[in-house]
Amino acid sequence: MTNTFFVALATLFATVGVADIAFIFAGLTKDNTPAERRTFATRGVVIAAVILFFFGIAGNVILDLFGITIPALRTAGGLLLFLIAIDMVFARHSGGTGTTSEEERESRQRQDISVFPLAMPLLAGPGAISAVILLTTGARTDLEFWAVLLALALILIAAWLTLLIAIPIQKLLGLTGLSVVSRVVGILLAALAVQFVFDGIKQSGLLG
Repeated sequence: MTNTFFVALATLFATVGVADIAFIFAGLTKDNTPAERRTFATRGVVIAAVILFFFGIAGNVILDLFGITIPALRTAGGLLLFLIAIDMVFARHSGGTGTTSEEERESRQRQDISVFPLAMPLLAGPGAISAVILLTTGARTDLEFWAVLLALALILIAAWLTLLIAIPIQKLLGLTGLSVVSRVVGILLAALAVQFVFDGIKQSGLLG
């Protein structure tokens, strides 16, 4: 259970984007009041939590509906997480854990950013959704399943706290500090992603 919890914590930390949402949020809300930023942060995290917990709880049902096997999900999810890890290590943004340039331009024209782009795709993006389904469906016991959901809850709380102090974090870390954190997390995520791929191929029986 302990191993499952820490793997889930590290994976969700990277895919939810706790390390870099402060800069994006601070940039999008620089003209808003502190009260408005608190409202956006709280509403965005709540909406993201509903989305991610839905996919976490209904993961097996969704897989059965589309006829997707666990080994296929682990392999595909591992590849997706590996691409996200590459983006983090090389400081690129492809839309897996953040917004594309087109989405960011659109969001700047909105008065309320809590649903888009904060809840989706910043917090509950493709990478985070894939990671949640991958982790919950891979749980072998009820205890491991609840360990994943606990890790998800803690990551969302951490994301909420990060958003509340986004502007001080931006001033404290700067671009260099953020890049260091993002790259270290990206390296760890890459290793976890490769392990997911290995496990998926092993479980599929393709190698005998």
